[in-house]
Amino acid sequence: MSKEAGILWQVVRQSGEVVVIIAVASLLQALWLQNWMSAHSFCLVVLAVAFGKTVFFFAENLTHILMATRDNLAYHKVLGLMGVNMAQITLSFAMDFWCLETAEPASFSSIDAAWGRAELIFEFFFFSVLNFSFFGFGDVTPLTVPAKLVTMMEVLLAFFTVIFLLSDFVSLKDSLRVRRRHED
Repeated sequence: MSKEAGILWQVVRQSGEVVVIIAVASLLQALWLQNWMSAHSFCLVVLAVAFGKTVFFFAENLTHILMATRDNLAYHKVLGLMGVNMAQITLSFAMDFWCLETAEPASFSSIDAAWGRAELIFEFFFFSVLNFSFFGFGDVTPLTVPAKLVTMMEVLLAFFTVIFLLSDFVSLKDSLRVRRRHED
């Protein structure tokens, strides 16, 4: 596959992942509106979905770095891939926070019950970006155990992504190159 086709495939794939993130959140919201389960049970479902997405994004980040090393991608291209991936992660967790707050309105502090859906989603996207960047103003804080667990998943994934993958990319790339020379 040519580089251009590979880039096009990445754009299509990552766009599809954004659609899946939104579809999963919409499906969860539709599930909640059916009143088939208690708020606690629904929060456990959201927690399980968030855990699955955390594992997926962890594996995807690692795959991107290994692929970039194998293909000797320029650092700016790796940053582009990882930037899109980080945007997906923050959107994904924002949707999880929104679902938790929908089921248990006291899941987070400083959330106004009068806000509409768009305001809530924006607030949780803002909260997610702050979590992912380790900036955290403290305007919004998780109050329930499921909200705290989902927040911890995002922070751990952010730590892995930002600290290990991006800051150590050059070192990882050099060490894998040296290992390949020794294997040849």
